[in-house]
Amino acid sequence: MNNMSENPFDQLKIQVQEIIDLMAQKQNREANNKLTEVSEALDELLDHSEDDADLIEISKYQVLLNQLFQKINPEDAQ
Repeated sequence: MNNMSENPFDQLKIQVQEIIDLMAQKQNREANNKLTEVSEALDELLDHSEDDADLIEISKYQVLLNQLFQKINPEDAQ
């Protein structure tokens, strides 16, 4: 494995997988807490990113997190 400096999107991918795993285990409160944490990290990335490729990647994660939020909180997703 390559041990280069860690890409923030690699970390996001791991954290999104953790959310999905928590959802699969019916641990929606924990999944929602993790989702909030990841959303804040994504907002931070967005605030400091100027590269178009990064902005596109961030928008993909925003859509994915929104979909996960709707699955975790169906009563809030109207």
